[in-house]
Amino acid sequence: MKLNAGIITSKLDETKKFYRDVLGFGVRFESDWYILLHTPDGNDEIAFLQPEHPGQAPVFQPAFNGKGVFLTIEVEDVDAEYKRIKELKIPVVVELKNEDWGDRHFAVVDPNGIGIDFVKHTAPGS
Repeated sequence: MKLNAGIITSKLDETKKFYRDVLGFGVRFESDWYILLHTPDGNDEIAFLQPEHPGQAPVFQPAFNGKGVFLTIEVEDVDAEYKRIKELKIPVVVELKNEDWGDRHFAVVDPNGIGIDFVKHTAPGS
């Protein structure tokens, strides 16, 4: 089984630019109403769909409201990723920090309001 999340948004161009140019994602498929992006290693995907597309069932038509969704991107070197994101002048909404449960992470927000948590999993107390 493989999971592929999808977000319904009218911001397809801004979303593609952010995920491609900032996060290094590739475009697996693209049309004027749908894009399927993949992580730099090609293992994971996320889709974005134009709202109210007449070819889609009603359940896949309403636009995402910008709240209640987050993504976690695990990275080998969260400090280097933080530095890279800051150099790109991407606003950081959670500054780089260590958590009691062991993660070291920071977060940004994509053009749709989705929080993206960049994390390096570590043992508690590390």
